[in-house]
Amino acid sequence: MKLKKQVQKTVIGLAVLLTLGMTLGGCTALQSQSQAGGTDSLAAQDKNAAPLYYDFGDVLVPSEMKVDKKTSFVYRTPGFSAGVLSLRGRVDSASLIAFFENNMAKDNWQVVSSFKSVRSILLFHKENRWCVVNITEKDIYTYVEIWVAPTTVAESSNTATDLFK
Repeated sequence: MKLKKQVQKTVIGLAVLLTLGMTLGGCTALQSQSQAGGTDSLAAQDKNAAPLYYDFGDVLVPSEMKVDKKTSFVYRTPGFSAGVLSLRGRVDSASLIAFFENNMAKDNWQVVSSFKSVRSILLFHKENRWCVVNITEKDIYTYVEIWVAPTTVAESSNTATDLFK
């Protein structure tokens, strides 16, 4: 019996020492890694954080937003794409609105109108296409739908303001 209790104490003591050693060693490794390779980890984060062009070559999307293939539909022909691209991510809707307003202008889209609320809608126009960005913020995720549609032949000669008269 004494031998069994002594073995148990030894095993428990070794487990405690091993756990303590791993904890202290892990903290030391993390600390030295953050001091030595801090810029490398920032560079890796910047690469992963670059916005992307998905199915529409002139609509930039934040990298934090992931495509929902089940609810997306994009029609493509050579030199043309239209449809709806559905995305979700853990991004603040206000930062998404600012992102789309800034980046759509860089891709020559003109802001026509916007509605900002729990569900925000941004309407953009280009020479031969319309784009609607629908942003809905929910408890866990923020959802974005990007609708791109061609203009009709009659509309392409009008300006955006003439269409709403």
